[in-house]
Amino acid sequence: MLKAQTNQVENLGLSPKQQSLVAIAALTATGNLTKLKTELNKGLEAGLTVNQIKEAIVHIYAYAGFPRSIRGLQTFMAVLDERKAKGINDVAGAEASPINNDSSKYERGKAVLEQLTGIPETGPKTGYAAFAPVIEIFLKEHLFADIFERDVLTYSERELVTISVLSSIGGVEPMLRSHLNICLNIGLTSNQLQQFVGIIKSTIGKKQSKVAQQVLGEVLNSKK
Repeated sequence: MLKAQTNQVENLGLSPKQQSLVAIAALTATGNLTKLKTELNKGLEAGLTVNQIKEAIVHIYAYAGFPRSIRGLQTFMAVLDERKAKGINDVAGAEASPINNDSSKYERGKAVLEQLTGIPETGPKTGYAAFAPVIEIFLKEHLFADIFERDVLTYSERELVTISVLSSIGGVEPMLRSHLNICLNIGLTSNQLQQFVGIIKSTIGKKQSKVAQQVLGEVLNSKK
């Protein structure tokens, strides 16, 4: 019975909302605003709230920069205006809950990262964190505290947005590998991640999906 339940979970694909988040993130990151308008409409029709889509586009700036994120938000504003003119009133959705935690933002960010990776944040800093300690502080305090703590999106939704951006912009395979490992750790399945690669292929192109597939294959093989 347990094996049957496990297989059933593994065979579940990405929901329509998750698929829309992947496509919206990819097109925002690459600046394809014409195609983005279509996907934003699809996302709203799939049931994403206005605030969920706004949150996804804001999240993107941490990986693709403010210019891409702001252009995405401006495109979304235009889409909402067009829909309102047609008499469509989209659901705003919940705002982010207040953070009631007296710990420092660094400690909160460290705790979030440990949840995501399943790896304790202990020991001396190495690599880029040792080379430029300030960026490690920015990552903990801003990315994993200020941004990831906002509950408008779940961790799984944020990670789908993240791997979509990383796959689409290219040249950041080590980061993509890390976040694919996080996806698996927080409950996304190999089937869902394979479906994610398919969305990148149809939305962005074969070149980007080929690299994403290669990195995903390496991650999945490392789990065997």
